[in-house]
Amino acid sequence: MRPCLIALLFLLFPPLAGAWNAAGHRLVAVIAWQQLSPPSRDFVAQALHRHPDHQRWVGKAGSAEPAMIFAEAATWPDDIRSDPRFHDEGENDPTPPLPGFPDSSRHKSWHYVDVDHQGRTARGEVDRQIERLSRLLRSTAKDDDISYALPWLVHLVADIHQPLHAGSADDEGGTAVEIENPFNKRLPFSSLHIYWDDLPGPPWLRGQKLEDKVRRLIAEYPAPRQGAVALWRDESNRLLASAYPDAVGSLLPIITEDFNRRAHTIAERRIVDAGYRLGRLLEASICARVSRETQ
Repeated sequence: MRPCLIALLFLLFPPLAGAWNAAGHRLVAVIAWQQLSPPSRDFVAQALHRHPDHQRWVGKAGSAEPAMIFAEAATWPDDIRSDPRFHDEGENDPTPPLPGFPDSSRHKSWHYVDVDHQGRTARGEVDRQIERLSRLLRSTAKDDDISYALPWLVHLVADIHQPLHAGSADDEGGTAVEIENPFNKRLPFSSLHIYWDDLPGPPWLRGQKLEDKVRRLIAEYPAPRQGAVALWRDESNRLLASAYPDAVGSLLPIITEDFNRRAHTIAERRIVDAGYRLGRLLEASICARVSRETQ
């Protein structure tokens, strides 16, 4: 009976892989925004204003304020997963790219990197894409390339700080692990990956509540050392030892009060780390451009 019930749960709650939810990505973006100098903020605001979805972001944010547009742009690579203008490479026929964009792929493999028991990459490209997009942002002379790369870079730096986005190839970064979560009445059964994605808060977190949470996080957690992309990836991977619940509920591993408290602390620490590191990365990339262009 037990295997049948677990199989039923998998059907009812399929293990979908995501990233930090929209709240997590907005939090990272707002923390990063605070690290940018006024000229860099202007550069980012102009790049996002040229993006084809700028008006959508204004509508979602309920504001044209550049920091809030930056926060909405951070969610764009997840939003396009359900956008018919885009396609899954290798699964659907390509859709026409938006004006100025290199392609219309959803690039699902960009969001994560799964490693095997020897620590070797089994699949996923999040670390490589952060490095590639950073180089592109520093070097390209094409405005369209900047407008395309910027939301991706903002999003992926947040992704790589989610522990299960540098997860195990054996269980697809926790998407194949079903858990019981008594702290979520809306979704009492889900994949472990979804549990971690939703730790930052409700996905509709915006406005004053978003800014209040950013202030609290910055007050509670110190800025991290910057390091390289490989460090960010390895930090997340090492956190896997704390990412799996070991208590068993009626059917599945269960989220206990103690585990839930520790997971929230880890998630908040990683969001702050991602925000500071993203801000510094963007500032360095934009300053390098300005310095070169004014020579």
